[in-house]
Amino acid sequence: MTDPSRQPPSNQPWRWALIGLAVVVLAGAFAYVAGWLTPQRLSSRRLVDTLQEGGGVHPGFRRNHAKGVCVVGYFESNGEAASYSTASVFAAGSRTPVVGRFALPGGNPYAPDSSVPIRSFALRFALPHGEQWRTGMNSMPVFPVATPQAFYDQLVATLPDPATGKPDPKKAGAFFASHPETGAFLAWVKTAKPSASYVTETYEALNAFYFVDGTGKRHAVRWKVTPVATDDAGTGPQAGDPDYLAKDLQQRLAQGPLRWHLRVTLAEPGDPTNDATKQWPADRHTIDAGTLVIESEQPQDSGPCRDVNYDPTIVPEGIAISDDPLLPARSAAYAVSYLRRTSEEAHLPGAARATTPSEHP
Repeated sequence: MTDPSRQPPSNQPWRWALIGLAVVVLAGAFAYVAGWLTPQRLSSRRLVDTLQEGGGVHPGFRRNHAKGVCVVGYFESNGEAASYSTASVFAAGSRTPVVGRFALPGGNPYAPDSSVPIRSFALRFALPHGEQWRTGMNSMPVFPVATPQAFYDQLVATLPDPATGKPDPKKAGAFFASHPETGAFLAWVKTAKPSASYVTETYEALNAFYFVDGTGKRHAVRWKVTPVATDDAGTGPQAGDPDYLAKDLQQRLAQGPLRWHLRVTLAEPGDPTNDATKQWPADRHTIDAGTLVIESEQPQDSGPCRDVNYDPTIVPEGIAISDDPLLPARSAAYAVSYLRRTSEEAHLPGAARATTPSEHP
């Protein structure tokens, strides 16, 4: 029998000390990212506060893309992307369940559908073994600015003037004049019109990512979904109806599932991965990775997308985020918005509900 007095000293205190140190380091990193230790720097809270100032506070709703509708379906891979990414979603013949959300940009959930020419499409792919791939896409070719600070400055410059309820043209003009990178977006928006359907839009991820293949090689990519349906594209709203997009979606789904092709563009050396204001040349190799199929829709206040934070940095093995500074900023701002709206929901009359860990970001 071993004499306890001869046992080596327990290393348990050191283990606890290391765990404690790790917690302190993580807490410090989180505080820094949130802007708590350096109040003068841009934080996700300041960004969301400014979004609220522009769109108003609507308890229980997202701070941006507040007006939307849930959709459910699946993605069917044809295997064409499997040589570039080990993600199981791209395995030939695989079918991956999807929970999505169509929406309008802006913080007002009651805005008329014709108020902006941009529509958004967010998706959550539920891969095997608990992996997820989340992506948020918009129906525009480029993002206006390249950095979180510039996005914040744009929000401030275009806040409604209390006297008129509209942005001050001088402030907005001064911002765009001092940010020439917005030129491509401004050129597009001059001719953009609100489309009559979510279904006829092409939705671009805009930010760059990497596909990682079986050898570990990374391939810089951007993706988009292009519609099979193209009728009525860009024809404008139904006269006098502020909510025509949801009705159009319901009517189309009553006739059968709706489809998009997932197209992945591969960069060549020199193509920027850190600047969403710049398109890659049109001759870049693009593959059709498979078909996205939407089968049903539900209201966002009760549908399966309600509790999903469409954080674009949540990716499965085989996909990695790039050096685009907008990606971590989006992730942090989405988290703040998520916590605010779910906290508000819990205090709304009749809003008691149960959640599961999978619903959280």
